[in-house]
Amino acid sequence: MGKVTGFLEIDRQDQKYQPAADRIRHFREFTLPLSDQDVSRQAARCMDCGVPFCHGDTGCPVHNQIPDWNDLVYSGDWQEAARNLHSTNNFPEFTGRICPAPCEEACTLNLENIPVAIKSVEQSIADKAWDQGWIKPEIAAVKTGKRVAVVGSGPAGLAAAQQLARAGHDVHVFEREPKAGGLLRYGIPDFKMEKHFIDRRVAQIEAEGATFHYGQNIGVTKPMAELVADHDAVLLTGGAEAPRDPKLPGAELEGVHYAMPFLVQQNRRVGREEIHEEPIIATGKRVVVIGGGDTASDCVGTSFRQGALAVTQLDIRPMPPVQEDKLAVWPYWPTKFRTSSSQAEGAEREFACATLGVVGKNGKVTGVQCARVDEKRRPIEGTEFIIRADLVFMAIGFAHPLHEGMLTELGADLDKRGNLAANTRDYRTSVDKVFAAGDMRRGQSLVVWAIREGRQAAHSIDKHLMGATNLAW
Repeated sequence: MGKVTGFLEIDRQDQKYQPAADRIRHFREFTLPLSDQDVSRQAARCMDCGVPFCHGDTGCPVHNQIPDWNDLVYSGDWQEAARNLHSTNNFPEFTGRICPAPCEEACTLNLENIPVAIKSVEQSIADKAWDQGWIKPEIAAVKTGKRVAVVGSGPAGLAAAQQLARAGHDVHVFEREPKAGGLLRYGIPDFKMEKHFIDRRVAQIEAEGATFHYGQNIGVTKPMAELVADHDAVLLTGGAEAPRDPKLPGAELEGVHYAMPFLVQQNRRVGREEIHEEPIIATGKRVVVIGGGDTASDCVGTSFRQGALAVTQLDIRPMPPVQEDKLAVWPYWPTKFRTSSSQAEGAEREFACATLGVVGKNGKVTGVQCARVDEKRRPIEGTEFIIRADLVFMAIGFAHPLHEGMLTELGADLDKRGNLAANTRDYRTSVDKVFAAGDMRRGQSLVVWAIREGRQAAHSIDKHLMGATNLAW
């Protein structure tokens, strides 16, 4: 694949960023794309691997045919590369921007710490496909007469809606918010992915026959029973929105918030939507973010852009090694020291740090009480300290989907974690005609997993309705 000796002759080159001092002044994307020539050279580094782990389950949940489109880019056939890429992934411009790229960790060249720049190549293919007008609505030649409801328009819901519309079904997407996108629009900051990418995909899906209904909170504004009765199949893709509650003493103090309301508010500001809640603003404040994941990192980057004085991120996990043991871990996702673009903008990071509680004065937060932890993550007596804080964000993940309203009314079985129970063979819930996919079924996960589940659920629904299906998994 690619150039036979490319991996020996060409150094790895990835996208660069605007300087931190410049990018924290705005909420736009700040990556500097590679030229077509550089992308072609990076694609040429793809090896003729005996087993290309990059596009198996270990590397790519949607099974992108990475060696194939690398070879096509190297050969100069970008349009065929785009066709190939879209055969497995409905939204490569999304994943090319926000996926953590497990494919690169699974790349054979990663054994030498120089994996192929797969994520950059993917984004370049998708962006060129749009720029050149190669992406057009794929309208079904024959309509089936079947009505399918999709609840939620995050990546799983959008992928399923697109696949089902292309199969000829009358697809209706019900979205609680004023615009489509779910976590893509309201959770992920614009500096990681601008929202016009979502808008043009929604326009494509609408042109393919799907109808979007906004401001519809199923189980609240519209009964679940009515939705099921009016459709031949219903797919629930509402995500996992219930935050994990750390039960911190002092969490009731003014200035202590879960992460998502903060991120959602800022995304609404950028999108010029109304904000009805009390504003959460980091301007001129000392911010402490509790948690070590992507959501915590997004809080860090958003705080800096709002003008925070200082940002400290707390992680109960020990500081991981800078380099993993390749022979023990590869091709799986390794635990190693990583610095996100937001953290690189000036965050202080505390590892092996337990949050004991929040302290305050006159009802307002003034600091976070912490302690060092042992190897079992238990606080070590005598190591307590306080970090000054005017604003605290709890970003320790999500427990399960919201149960109030839709799921309570539905009465379907839940798994032991509180997610909507459905297997990955057919994505059926315990209620007839009702299916589930994405984070609502599997728990919080990556966008690429949501796209995979949306595609597979659409495959199952089409087969359920028609007896057979031509939809790809």
